[in-house]
Amino acid sequence: MNAIGDVQHHPGEGAVAALERGRHYDPFAVLGPHFVEGGAIVRAFRPGAESAHVVDGAGQVLGPLEALGHGDLFSGFVKGLAPGQAYRFRFHHKGTDWEEEDAYRFGPILGDQDAYYLAQGTHNRLYEAFGAHPFEMEGVKGVRFVVLAPDAQRVSVVGNFNGWDGRRHIMRFRHDCGCWEIFIPGIGKGELYKFEVIGVRGDMQPTKQDPVGFYHEQAPSTASIVSGLVEHQWGDAEFQAHGQDWQSADKPVSIYEVHLGSWRRGDWNAMLDYDQIAGQLVPYVKDMGFTHVEFMPVSEHPFYGSWGYQPIGLFAPTSRFGAPEGFARLVDALHQAGIGVILDWVPGHFPTDIHGLARFDGTALYEHPDPRRGFHQDWNTLIYDYGRTEVRNFLFANALYWLDRFHVDALRVDAVASMLYLDYSRKHGEWEPNIFGGRENLEAIAFLKETNERVGGLYPAASTHAEESTAFPNVSRPTYAGGLGFHFKWNMGWMHDTLHFMQEDPINRRYHFHHMTFGMVYAFSENFILPLSHDEVVYGKGSILNKMPGDRWQKFANLRAYYGFMWTHPGKKLLFMGGEFGQSSEWNHDQSLDWHLLDYPEHQGVQRLIRDLNTLYREVPALHQLDCDPAGFEWIDTLNADESVLVYMRKDREGRAAVIVCNFTPVVRDDYRIGVPHGGFWTERLNTDAGIYAGSNVGNMGGAPAEEVSANGRPWSVSLTLPPLATLVLVPGEAPAVIAAA
Repeated sequence: MNAIGDVQHHPGEGAVAALERGRHYDPFAVLGPHFVEGGAIVRAFRPGAESAHVVDGAGQVLGPLEALGHGDLFSGFVKGLAPGQAYRFRFHHKGTDWEEEDAYRFGPILGDQDAYYLAQGTHNRLYEAFGAHPFEMEGVKGVRFVVLAPDAQRVSVVGNFNGWDGRRHIMRFRHDCGCWEIFIPGIGKGELYKFEVIGVRGDMQPTKQDPVGFYHEQAPSTASIVSGLVEHQWGDAEFQAHGQDWQSADKPVSIYEVHLGSWRRGDWNAMLDYDQIAGQLVPYVKDMGFTHVEFMPVSEHPFYGSWGYQPIGLFAPTSRFGAPEGFARLVDALHQAGIGVILDWVPGHFPTDIHGLARFDGTALYEHPDPRRGFHQDWNTLIYDYGRTEVRNFLFANALYWLDRFHVDALRVDAVASMLYLDYSRKHGEWEPNIFGGRENLEAIAFLKETNERVGGLYPAASTHAEESTAFPNVSRPTYAGGLGFHFKWNMGWMHDTLHFMQEDPINRRYHFHHMTFGMVYAFSENFILPLSHDEVVYGKGSILNKMPGDRWQKFANLRAYYGFMWTHPGKKLLFMGGEFGQSSEWNHDQSLDWHLLDYPEHQGVQRLIRDLNTLYREVPALHQLDCDPAGFEWIDTLNADESVLVYMRKDREGRAAVIVCNFTPVVRDDYRIGVPHGGFWTERLNTDAGIYAGSNVGNMGGAPAEEVSANGRPWSVSLTLPPLATLVLVPGEAPAVIAAA
């Protein structure tokens, strides 16, 4: 309630005119109850009403209100009305009566603690304070709205419930935290709403979506939808109990990258909803043996063709596939199947759409005001102002939101390189150095460190992954050791180098052999993920399969050999959807993957190989346990560039080894001798040329015994037949009976 004061019946012509024009900065000072001796002066602003009365909960009239000004504002003295006493308005228009609660009789929404943390920029659960939350206040059900707009002259909630009239529900400004708030009684979930903002110079802004809205309409519509925080009965307690295992560098991490809108589609190319996707994706990923799914951004984005990388609704799973609860069920289903969930997160930029964050309160609130730092030339997007307290809080709270409310296990942070450097994609004169004269964006670096520290402190089982394409040091090292605090970094250099090699005709590969070995120079400088992501199969780059040279047989053989190399190379694995069965065409986000290709044995063979590689990667500790430790890798032969044969060894903590041999030419090499670490029988655990993968089925009859014949500087060696364009994986084991007898 407003404090008892000496308030006149008529608020003054200026106040009346300001309310009628929707220009009143503080409507709570005029509307609602104002207590005086013996009762209260009550005012209501209700365009379209002819008369108004104040009634109690039983419908008993407490007093009439007099129309003021042009007849939309009503005011009157209500005898005996006391603080804390409920009342309603009864309006009349053309023979119709109706009752409404008075939004201006309710007190402040934000408590002192919320306001303090918001002002300090340290509110980890900002999403519990901001946004639209169904709420019960003083026994009345409605929705509370809170939004940041520190420089606005006026902010209103508009929607179907008030005829999109910005004069009806002007919000209360909170000077202590720069926020606007109001409780609107009588509405609930499903209501459409936006914010109508008058900027700092008195100019009306385009109506805005809620920056912390949890559900939004689809383009071309732009309203937010009252939803509240997601409600879901989680069934993933067992998975969560072992969540710490998923971020450890010594665990097998094999990631299947998925675009929800094009993984599979229904009849007539219709998009599947979250539940339909779960019903098909979960068993498929489990059968294929991937440990994680990584979803390209699901945050609401107006342009579908951005694949989610130009989000506006950072707190809302896209409604293209259903309500937020549907996404929660998808994550839960994956967890119950033992599959981790990684979410692409985009804190680097946002689109210029006028209904979004751009100049939200008439100023550069979210974006940096200097276009040299606030406008991204490559993508025509706006860049966040990482030096602003409110913006940092908005972003790191969003990261925590996905971990908290949707049980996401990891965030893959998009375009980190564009955040780290002030001169990213800028020519001389288009950027301004930092205070030390350098090119590093010190505020963005501080923000990334803070976000990673908060994730680690509040959700120690979660991890963060950086898509970072430069040589910026210590990206995946703890902040206390001078790093950025990420757990993993995408190894873009490895991807570019190895694909360059594989695209060469085998006859020329001898001249490019260093592309397959150079990655080991820096392989342990970071905790790396080896990515074959969506970026490699778009914009004319073709599919991974069609990057391979040669005829149809050679293309598939090259692809299988390359996957064998990737899965045995140090680093965690990431493969974009379609790559697991050798999609022939470039990815098209407007249609399903080409699942019909699995009618052909070559594509079936690639799919089976990926399934077996995932199994091998999990089951053989030497292939994952020291992925990020130089003690887990040793070259055996890197000198045979002329024949394009590469031999290396992976080891686990106990020193147990797996030996990998890659033949990147279409030539069978008989009696090819390689050094091995010890004697005994070496089992051919995997051969990418096997007949079950639609290969030529050249191999070693299950393996080969080691002999005391020196090779590659080692006293023991094995003599092998190297299949054409193939990778072999050898592990110590028992000789098959037929070979032992021989």
